[in-house]
Amino acid sequence: QVQLVESGGGLAQAGGSLRLSCAASGTLFGFNDMAWYRQAPGSERELVARAFSGGMRDYADSVKGRFTISRDNAKNTVDLQMNSLKLEDTAVYYCHMVQIRREYWGQGTQVTVSS
Repeated sequence: QVQLVESGGGLAQAGGSLRLSCAASGTLFGFNDMAWYRQAPGSERELVARAFSGGMRDYADSVKGRFTISRDNAKNTVDLQMNSLKLEDTAVYYCHMVQIRREYWGQGTQVTVSS
C-alpha cells in the first residue's frame, strides 16, 4: 500500500506563488511516476504536471512556464512550485502516483487565488 499526503495549499494573490509538497510512504519502488492533478468546482479533474521516474517532465499547457514539478527520490517527495498564479488556478490539488499499474491519490489540498 502507498499513502500520499499533500501539504502547502492555501490562499495566494494573483501573481503570487505557492509551493505544494507531497510525501509518499508505504511500499515504494523507484520506478514510479508521480503527478499533480487539480479539480475546480464544477469541472473534471485535470492533469497539471507529471514527473516520470526516468526524469522526464510533462506540463499542461495552461501552466507551462509558471509551474515547476520536482521530485526527490531519496525522500519520496514530489513538489509543485506555482508562480504567477492566476484566478483560474483555484482548485483542489491532488498528488498522484502510478506504481506497478496501480494508482494512488492523496486527499487533496485547496489552493485559492484571489484578485
